Amino acid sequence: MAELIDLKVDLIVTFGGPASEAAKKATSTIPIVMSMTGDAAAIGLIASLARPGANVTGISEEGTKLSAKRLEILRETVPQVSRVAVLWNTGDHAMMLRYGEVERAARILRVALQPLGVREPEDLDAAFSAMARNRPDALFVLTDSLTTVHRKRILELSATGRIPAMYEFAFLVQDGGLMSYGPNFDDMFRRAALYVDRILKGAKPSDLPVEQPTRYYLVINLKTAKALGVTIPPSVLLRADRIIE
Repeated sequence: MAELIDLKVDLIVTFGGPASEAAKKATSTIPIVMSMTGDAAAIGLIASLARPGANVTGISEEGTKLSAKRLEILRETVPQVSRVAVLWNTGDHAMMLRYGEVERAARILRVALQPLGVREPEDLDAAFSAMARNRPDALFVLTDSLTTVHRKRILELSATGRIPAMYEFAFLVQDGGLMSYGPNFDDMFRRAALYVDRILKGAKPSDLPVEQPTRYYLVINLKTAKALGVTIPPSVLLRADRIIE
């Protein structure tokens, strides 16, 4: 981030909470457009959605509120589930908020959690070993830059261990994940590009309300379901916006 500041760029586009926080800490004058930043107001990046204030605006998604719905769909898909492993980046404030919501939802649904918090790529080995020693009934992956970059390892673990998993975005299901529920990744980046355009044409970030997705998609990979030995209930299939066969 210091290198970008030294280059005197006109605008910075960030992906995810940690990058957005680093940008805000580095500059109070260069406009910052967030893309795919979870719960921006809750983690202190903006004052509010309607009036972001300062130099940060863009797209913020409601990952925390959606966590309970995702766990609910996972349990409906795998009714016999009693223990769910949750993989998330403990160094990302937004992911910590999401995990807290998963905990709350798990108590209501009477599902035990196996917390697998990681901060660095090296921590994934310990998380995977914990799942191998004490196999969960299902896996819930909270998506940030860390888990996205290492998604191949996570997907392979799920496939090898025959562990059904819930993800947050469709691109993970396209890569071989079982199912996801969340906003469209590409739409959010396209919306962020509109902020870039307006700011470079003279608009102030503080005058541009932060947007949130208004549509969420349930995506299911039937090929993966078959490989895992999971039968998707008709009630879940009927609600799917996209089925990968």
